[in-house]
Amino acid sequence: MARALWKGAINFGLVNIPVELYPAEERKEFKFSMLDKRDFSPVGYKRYSKKTGKDVEWKDVVKGYEYEKDEYVVLSDEDFKRANVKASQTIDIAAFVPLEEIPPQFYESPYYLAPTERGQKVYALLRETLKSTGLAAVAQVVIRTTQHLAVVVPVGRALVLNTLRYADELRDPKNLELPESGLKGAHVTAKEVELAKRLIDDMTEHWKPEEFKNTYHQDLMQRIHEKIKSGETRVITEPEAEEEAPKRSAQVIDLATLLKQSLEQGGSRRKAGDARHARSSSSQKPSLRMVSGTKSSGRSPAAKRKRA
Repeated sequence: MARALWKGAINFGLVNIPVELYPAEERKEFKFSMLDKRDFSPVGYKRYSKKTGKDVEWKDVVKGYEYEKDEYVVLSDEDFKRANVKASQTIDIAAFVPLEEIPPQFYESPYYLAPTERGQKVYALLRETLKSTGLAAVAQVVIRTTQHLAVVVPVGRALVLNTLRYADELRDPKNLELPESGLKGAHVTAKEVELAKRLIDDMTEHWKPEEFKNTYHQDLMQRIHEKIKSGETRVITEPEAEEEAPKRSAQVIDLATLLKQSLEQGGSRRKAGDARHARSSSSQKPSLRMVSGTKSSGRSPAAKRKRA
């Protein structure tokens, strides 16, 4: 497990649980070097003084807040801590709410909470109580220099803290061109709804996240190996000319027919997915070393999962 990002305590009422915070995600992304396309030499970035033009080493860099034009207040890690000592050392639970009432767009990043030796019993108490009630603990916490709204939920033997977005950080979708609510307003027929329900039922299964793979990583590695093998390591691939597809009005699409075809092709779709997964696994090559730079990631589901 990685080093703890934060050490403090969970507070609810007069109960105090000493805990440590650990990242729960491990991003697997490509890292690229930035190159000058004229000679493919690596591009570097320098820290320099905008006043003197001279290079500045990391040990000489501090944070500053510009309160007037060209006037700064210098802030150290201790200043961030003193701004609110309690907030920077505690996860303050403000309320308990049904987990299903928190919309998915509020979620940000997951973290594991682990108790210290002194907090084992009360940690287990909170975990088991949340499990039995089906509630989630809503709290606020300062991680590094930023205050977060968060929710604490039990997952197996662990308590997981998910940071949340504040309500005023989410954009209102009212300016989007969205269909009217209800079947009549959206011009959807009862037959189309019934077919859609059948298709959804056919694709319904238990949640098995391990069956979803980042196949784009393998696909891109395959493309990299192809360019190396063909001697095109310094060839900038230009986009292919694409034929403009004829525009179709949404009104002329026969949804019922498409849904029926989807239901009929359910079995063949699974077989095609299995074949693609097998191809991706067999074509995987040894990884190449990439130097840090611009990041790119893609996610797509792997083979169609078998019904549980």
